[in-house]
Amino acid sequence: MTPDAAKPTPLPILEDLNDRSREILRHIVDAYVETGAPIGSRTLSRRLGMNLSPATIRNVMADLEDLGLLFSPHTSAGRVPTDLGLRLFVHGLLEYGNLTEEERGRIESQCVAAGKSMREALAEASTMLSGLSRCAGLVVAPKSDSPLKHIEFVSLGPGRALVVIVFANGSVENRIIDVPVGLPASSLVEAGNYLTARLVGRTISEAAAEIRQELQSHRAELDELSSRVIELGLATWADDGSGGALIVRGQAQLLNEVSEVDDIERIRQLFHLLETKETMAKLLNLSEMAEGVHIYIGAENELFGLAGCSMIVAPYGSSRQELIGAIGVIGPSRIDYARIIPMVDYTAKVIGRLIG
Repeated sequence: MTPDAAKPTPLPILEDLNDRSREILRHIVDAYVETGAPIGSRTLSRRLGMNLSPATIRNVMADLEDLGLLFSPHTSAGRVPTDLGLRLFVHGLLEYGNLTEEERGRIESQCVAAGKSMREALAEASTMLSGLSRCAGLVVAPKSDSPLKHIEFVSLGPGRALVVIVFANGSVENRIIDVPVGLPASSLVEAGNYLTARLVGRTISEAAAEIRQELQSHRAELDELSSRVIELGLATWADDGSGGALIVRGQAQLLNEVSEVDDIERIRQLFHLLETKETMAKLLNLSEMAEGVHIYIGAENELFGLAGCSMIVAPYGSSRQELIGAIGVIGPSRIDYARIIPMVDYTAKVIGRLIG
């Protein structure tokens, strides 16, 4: 698997590096992913085993720094990769790992567990990705704009009802609403039949205003309780007008990776961004640009450059190749790209098969 679709602007600078420079850059990135600390020429000389002296390595490191691929975070001689250096590594030098059978099995079992709604399955997948990657997992689950096929209200006990919404594209959404205590089952059936008759072949947003007007003008031949159930349902759908949901799990994984006060504050700002509807829309737009895995490193992504994080995300769609949402992870810049890129890719494909 190669994330060709994930590549941003081509990096012609790779062509300017000889084999020695590429190998040194590769080892510096490997060390950074492993420890998060700068690596010096003497340590690198021992790791390389290429009979290169520390002086020779220092010269190469200086050249890489001049190209904007490395920098020294402290006054020591150690270097770490810049965002550009990480991009060059990921899109030109990285060798992708393969998922183990255990990892594939865990992804499959979490995504296709029986008895869960699609939203619950996506939340489980986000939690699973967080656990496997040791990053924050995220899922963009947009509200379907597909025409409706069926609506049904199911009693969950006193004062609670489940709304099951089936769309023409085969997706299903479940909502829980509060209803009058003592509501008879017949009112739930009547409300479901009424809405199904008026919504089949149309979206909720298309028909909501007409249904409200009909209820207000008393043209609907419904009892008072059924009308109340319909109003509650419409209010719930209207309140969810963000266009979908952003499910984030494992935020604490990011906090565990930082210790500096400034870094912690940037991570908190990231969490705030993730809670906004605008962020979710941008995430979905990112995943619409092309098929396959998308990789955004540090400042090249306007959403997460602030936090010094990287995002790996892949779209998932229906059997008719319609984009439905996206799933991925957010982690520190030194995320284990070789392991996590195929993990995100495989999870998106499993979810796509599930939806199909």
